[in-house]
Amino acid sequence: MPPSETPVTATLAAFAAGTATEGVPPQVSERALALASDLVGSIVRAAGEAESTPAVLAMLRRMGLDSDGPCTVFGLNRRYGAAAAALLNGTLGHSLDFDDTHADSSLHPSAPVVPAAFAAAELTDASGAELLAAIVVGFEVACRLGMALDPTAHYARGFHPTATAGTFGAAAAAGRLFGLNAAQMESAFGVAASQASGSLQFLENGAWNKRYQVGEAAMKGLMAASLAAEGFHGASQALEGRHGFLRGYSDGADLSRAVAGLGETWETLRIGVKPYPACRYTHAAVDGLLTLRARHNLAAADVTRISVGLHRNGMALVGDPAAAKRRARSIVDGQFSMPFAAAIALTRGRFGWDDYDLLGRPEIDALCDRVETFRDESLEGLSHPFGATLAVEACGERLSLRIPDPSGEPDTFPDAAARAAKFDALASPVLNAGSAALQARLAALAGAPSVRAHFARP
Repeated sequence: MPPSETPVTATLAAFAAGTATEGVPPQVSERALALASDLVGSIVRAAGEAESTPAVLAMLRRMGLDSDGPCTVFGLNRRYGAAAAALLNGTLGHSLDFDDTHADSSLHPSAPVVPAAFAAAELTDASGAELLAAIVVGFEVACRLGMALDPTAHYARGFHPTATAGTFGAAAAAGRLFGLNAAQMESAFGVAASQASGSLQFLENGAWNKRYQVGEAAMKGLMAASLAAEGFHGASQALEGRHGFLRGYSDGADLSRAVAGLGETWETLRIGVKPYPACRYTHAAVDGLLTLRARHNLAAADVTRISVGLHRNGMALVGDPAAAKRRARSIVDGQFSMPFAAAIALTRGRFGWDDYDLLGRPEIDALCDRVETFRDESLEGLSHPFGATLAVEACGERLSLRIPDPSGEPDTFPDAAARAAKFDALASPVLNAGSAALQARLAALAGAPSVRAHFARP
């Protein structure tokens, strides 16, 4: 399709710049607050426990980027300059792989968008309502670009959509808070197109790149919007142009998906919350295994074979190569291992952040050896790619189950009590009694006249 037929850049820029705070439906803003609060829980825990955090903090010190500033980094009990805050909140928010997901784009919207929006809101002394509207704008841009890329084609090229499409979502959110007009927002997208990056090569050795490149997406989106605010002239048609993002990063892009129903169909309401700290492609199978375990009173020792059918995207991320996936030795390995997730679920009847203490245990390895994964074509061509099929052999029986949707999707979005329980389980080990106070501040964010003052230390 010729670029002129689908002016994606101009359309999304006009939407991002022109959507008024009061133009966002209340239920959409409320969902944005729930999703942002969910991310903060992950940020806090990762600040205290993620193994990559000390290296990132040391890098900022080495580079002279750790000076005090106006912007909050949750869990670190201090403020940084805007760029460092966006980088840190984004990296920390994605470190546990416990942050939200949008099925059709196969990306994590909050981790790149929310940190950029928080930093921009604190720079501009924006209100809570303005912050939430900006987050919604960022979600819509990131998710729609992820859909337009065609996640399967994007993955096949070796790209990580949360980091690539997320850069534009971060730029949209920050740009809205900076008051960019449509032309300036187009320039911000033009800069973001030069910055969007994110490789799947981290899968080869359990590297920390994945979490860091999402933090970079938050920071780079913030920088792109800042440049545009200062009059920087960015590339035109950055999304649909002949060398633009959608054409350069995918062999199967559908440009119309980026703008269809824009401002009427809110992708924000189609974002799901994770119940387990691992790649979303493992979740349906974990749900199914927990169901079978409870229903049939299964013990791990009873199970002789587990067969898990996955969408081809899931196979690429959590199923292949089988031998490596059965021998997870790092947290990143475990986050992207269907056999490890299955073994944890059957062994402990749950899967939480603290269950990574089982990495490398002989009994877990033995159970992983009994897990097989395969591409199940019946899971393709559906509304989203996150389902699974299960066949479990135990005690002479074969137990089968099809799980079309993992828990936490919009139809089973967790209620306030469940979200609070997840937040507290993550934040309490770091903040102790401060977990409840932070939750209360987040709950009151929509009515805050100043985001900066709202999160000021007492």
